[in-house]
Amino acid sequence: MEKKTVLTIEGKEKLEAELEELKVERRDEVAEKLKEARAQGDLSENAEYDAAKEEQAEIEARIEEIEEILKNAEIHDEKNADTTKAGIGATVKILDVEFGDEYEYKIVGSTEASSLNNRISNESPVGSAIIGHSEGDVVTVETPDGEAAEFKILSIKHS
Repeated sequence: MEKKTVLTIEGKEKLEAELEELKVERRDEVAEKLKEARAQGDLSENAEYDAAKEEQAEIEARIEEIEEILKNAEIHDEKNADTTKAGIGATVKILDVEFGDEYEYKIVGSTEASSLNNRISNESPVGSAIIGHSEGDVVTVETPDGEAAEFKILSIKHS
């Protein structure tokens, strides 16, 4: 049985847009590169042809990956969410109780997670610990090295 992938509506729309670009624009670009490389003659020593074939394979693999994600996606619609609790799609500000550092994260599905953009997965230690909790709650997060950290939920915003 395939694992369901949790996506926000925003995440689903981004994947659909990427899929459309890959199918419509990128496939055509690579087809043109292959055509030009073939026109140069001997394909056995043609680096441009090899590069275009590799790019084509990467595009097709990504198309397949996105289609699989979308096929098995569980779309989380915030309209039906309990706005008093942290959940997928919520932006949560937390305080590291021990060190006093504040962090703000948007909780998303694992395919949308990006530490550079402050988007944490619902499956991550912090994400899974704060889901279902309310402002003012203190949650304990088990870190990969076995230590425990406590975070206080300062605010929860739903888009």
